[in-house]
Amino acid sequence: MYKLQACILFLFLATLLNAQESSQQSSKEKTKELGEIAIVKEKKAVEQKADRTIFEFASQSHLNSGSVLEGIKKLPGLVASEIAGMMYQGKQLDVFMDGRPLNITSNELNSFLEGMPANSVEKIEIITNPGAEFPATSGGAILNIITNRKAKNYLSATYTNTTNFTAYDKLRSRTNNSLLLSAKNKYFGWQFNGGYNYAERAFWSNVINNEGSTPTILSKNTGVRILRTTFAKSGLTFDFGEDRLLLNYDLFYNKNNSYTDAFGTLPNSTTFETFDKGNTKNLRQDAVITFQKRFSDKTKKLDFKFNYNRSGSDFTLDSYTLNENVLDNSSTQNFYNFKADYSQPLKIFGDGKVSFGTLYEVLDFETQSQEVTNLDYKRRTASTYLEFQTKFKKFDFTVGGRGEDYDISGKTATDNLTPFRQFKFFPSASMQYNLASQVYFGMNYNKKITLPSTSALNPNNTNYQNPNVGYQGNAQLQPTIFDNYEIKLSAFDYMFIGYNTSIGKNQVVQRVTYENNKVINTNVNVPELRIHNFNFGFPIPYMLFSKGVKETVKTMSQGANPDKINFLYLYAGRQKHEIPDVDVKPFWIYNLMSQIILPADIKWVTNFSYITSKGNYFYFVAQKPFNNSLDMTFSKKFLSNQLTVSVNVDDILNSNRSVFSAVGTNLYLTNKSDTRRFGFSVSYKIPTKNKLAKEEPNILNKEKKEENGNVIGN
Repeated sequence: MYKLQACILFLFLATLLNAQESSQQSSKEKTKELGEIAIVKEKKAVEQKADRTIFEFASQSHLNSGSVLEGIKKLPGLVASEIAGMMYQGKQLDVFMDGRPLNITSNELNSFLEGMPANSVEKIEIITNPGAEFPATSGGAILNIITNRKAKNYLSATYTNTTNFTAYDKLRSRTNNSLLLSAKNKYFGWQFNGGYNYAERAFWSNVINNEGSTPTILSKNTGVRILRTTFAKSGLTFDFGEDRLLLNYDLFYNKNNSYTDAFGTLPNSTTFETFDKGNTKNLRQDAVITFQKRFSDKTKKLDFKFNYNRSGSDFTLDSYTLNENVLDNSSTQNFYNFKADYSQPLKIFGDGKVSFGTLYEVLDFETQSQEVTNLDYKRRTASTYLEFQTKFKKFDFTVGGRGEDYDISGKTATDNLTPFRQFKFFPSASMQYNLASQVYFGMNYNKKITLPSTSALNPNNTNYQNPNVGYQGNAQLQPTIFDNYEIKLSAFDYMFIGYNTSIGKNQVVQRVTYENNKVINTNVNVPELRIHNFNFGFPIPYMLFSKGVKETVKTMSQGANPDKINFLYLYAGRQKHEIPDVDVKPFWIYNLMSQIILPADIKWVTNFSYITSKGNYFYFVAQKPFNNSLDMTFSKKFLSNQLTVSVNVDDILNSNRSVFSAVGTNLYLTNKSDTRRFGFSVSYKIPTKNKLAKEEPNILNKEKKEENGNVIGN
């Protein structure tokens, strides 16, 4: 393996040494041929920018054939686990949707993404170095799920269906249907995206106590979950000269059931056996009003946005064995957010820009158990930022700072929460040196904070429990302060090599303890935790073996789109989690993605993921490799690209499972679900009149720094 890594790194460096010369030659060649070439902008599967990596979902059948969570888990460098949350290249992720924070994490986040079809997503942005313009509460990095596509000057419609089956112990189905409608005229534009998702998922889990000569099964669970999700996203945009008013309303409704058989050994050596039914209902509503003021100078912008979000959750657990209700928990969350952003060009050494803005938000969170309120949590944040960007010769610089004032308080049924009333300053800086066209070296630093998620604070159990296993929140969790450092060398969107480290003060992590003969899952603050991450990604075109290195580098330097050629993409990352008073070991993350264009333009994509064992994943040690999956997808476009059909087989070897030990205990935790699945997906752009009408940018979402058609500014 180390020889292979050395070979890849050598090839990477060889590519960089030839990049500048090749790009200059290709520029001359392109100049001569401009009269004969029709320039067409094509979407890239992966796009590297100085502060983010963008993964195209809408056109990647191997990513959009299942749920959003299943697609996200296939992204190279991303690890999603129920025991430790979601990380990308060693950085904890704060999850946004359409530029707005979801304010949920851990199990609730996984459940939300599991119920959302991946074919409703246009692309995933992972903002690895959020600057001062982003809230300091973004922690290490931001995963922004952009759910909408392009609108046109006439009525357009796209219908998508995905159907999958699993066949572990019996045949189970998963299906989702969605419809996207949009139109735009000289007065206003509108878009509607709605759908329904249904999934049956089986699971098997064990909690084993390895203390003594004979292991004891504390809990052996077998069950099935049925997930039902209805979603609707709507948007209106009104143009007033150069200015624009944008209105958005989103709704997500989940109704899930679980049926669990469990048995285990009690402390007195007797056994228990129970059959339980869980019921979960979640209703999430999100409304946004945005006004965008524009000026004669197109680089000058002023945006105002007001966002109101309301989320409600109900969870009950009923025992058929005891014929009684075991849990009856609920929560309500109201979130208010107002922000204003202004930017204009500014000469600093060279062409530059200054941006500044303000934000004020309030979050109220209340939980009930058996209709008795046991947590009343209130949070207020007020902040402002200033950021400068400039270019000097081959250098790009960004320097900024953000001041945030927090007022967090509340009470449980028995005590007041430890208040957090502080003002903190968060600096950020980045430097990029442009070695050649599409080749750059970057250095970044930022200080961030993560406020405990309401799901981690919730004192109620919103998961399955039995006499030996329980879950509990920790309402006394305190915020985490992060210092993030990164260096990175990138080329041609797909190639990169980098190192980053994140130092978390008072970091929130999940722990499993064994107390009073019961296994408890909860979250705690750790005084200091460091994460070191070394990673690289490299595409290996198969033409390398037939045409050689020089011809391959020349072809790629001339702007060949890797999405249109046969290649193998290799990603590898080494992570080490340093925890006080714990002897830790690192782990490696590997991802291989092969693309082959078969006859008749059939695209064959194979994806293999693998995370090594024996490494520390916070307070857990992987006893066997996990996230271990081999997936294949075959796709083809018909009817002038209006119809896309794909066939997929995921987890072909049925090897995707997890076996972890919990640090400080003799517990082993094993989990397996019916991840082996097969099915098909159909996406059909319903024909309309005036097919050659000019395409307009997405009216439901766009990056803040882009202009046309924006309805939601990040």
